[in-house]
Amino acid sequence: MAKKAAKGLILVCLQLLLCFSQTNCIRTKGKGGSDDKIKGMFVFGSSLVDNGNNNYLENSTGKAEFLPYGIAFPKGPSGRFTNGKNVIDLLGEMLKLPCLIPPFSDPSTKGSKVVHGVNFASGASGILDDTGFLAGQVISLNQHIRNFETVTLPQVKKQLRVKRRETRKAMKKYMFIVGTGGNDYLFNYFARKGEYNVSLETFTANLTTSLSLQLKRLYRLGARKFVLISIYPLGCSPMLNAMRKNGCIEVMNEAAVLFNNELKSIIDRAKSDMPTSNLVLINSYNIVTDIIQNFYSRGFKDANNPCCEVVPLTQLAGNGISCKKGGRICMDRSAHVFFDGLHPTEKVSVEIATKAFTSKRKTEVYPINVNQLARL
Repeated sequence: MAKKAAKGLILVCLQLLLCFSQTNCIRTKGKGGSDDKIKGMFVFGSSLVDNGNNNYLENSTGKAEFLPYGIAFPKGPSGRFTNGKNVIDLLGEMLKLPCLIPPFSDPSTKGSKVVHGVNFASGASGILDDTGFLAGQVISLNQHIRNFETVTLPQVKKQLRVKRRETRKAMKKYMFIVGTGGNDYLFNYFARKGEYNVSLETFTANLTTSLSLQLKRLYRLGARKFVLISIYPLGCSPMLNAMRKNGCIEVMNEAAVLFNNELKSIIDRAKSDMPTSNLVLINSYNIVTDIIQNFYSRGFKDANNPCCEVVPLTQLAGNGISCKKGGRICMDRSAHVFFDGLHPTEKVSVEIATKAFTSKRKTEVYPINVNQLARL
């Protein structure tokens, strides 16, 4: 009996050692899946959900692998555009996944490390292939999906020993999280200063049509449980403080609302377009707007300025968004809504993830929450 107990203890220790020894496998509070319903997550999108893919791009200014980014993250700067964990990390913990999701671009993300999911997101990228041109090299959403299809999916099936006809059944245990769209406005439509000879409404319709086709492509590859993250209130970000006189820039918030309404329409059409799928919309626009408008009563002290010292607009490759490498940082990170010129602090991400997982309000999650989706 004692020998069996000792043997069991050794196996547990070896499993823990293996998890800690993997570069990006930082232990969470989970034990291996939400009641065995969810095995992992595949993540697609921009910097709000990127966890280090841009670290491996040589010609990109959209990076966050240096302090003060990651100042509160378990292993320091990782490529996450915030002070600690982002919303993907937090949702993974709530779903009881055993480790944080590894970035696709990390050469070590292969074999058994893909079993609980992979993050394909890239800071400054968008739905459109040319979004992100201001940041140099980025990985577009179309490329995220190609990477999933040609590299990761075959590895997952091999690790799970899944036969071709069983792919869809296996994919039902994974959530496909898509958080993108904001950069298509900030660093494409508005950045081109009138090069687009179409109205905001037409651009939005074309943009969401492209996204709908991309979601259907994932559906054909086996995706069944989708989580779509809406665009934040773009016009209220600190990067636009110089342009903001009273309140937020409404035309940019209008763009976000137009896009988010189309996301809801995609979900409403899903039963006919993707009949065996289930989609959830996390309305981060409403969640973040509520925090900004009621920041003091919500435990924040500053909803307008970044916590970190950002690279000024006048500097080469600077855009007023990214933290300055080794720059100054606010004393109380939990008092700020925004960490840099565009991205929220971990405290805000905690609120978004918590509401996404537990809220019953359709103005925050639609039509059900992430926890309910996990149990379908």
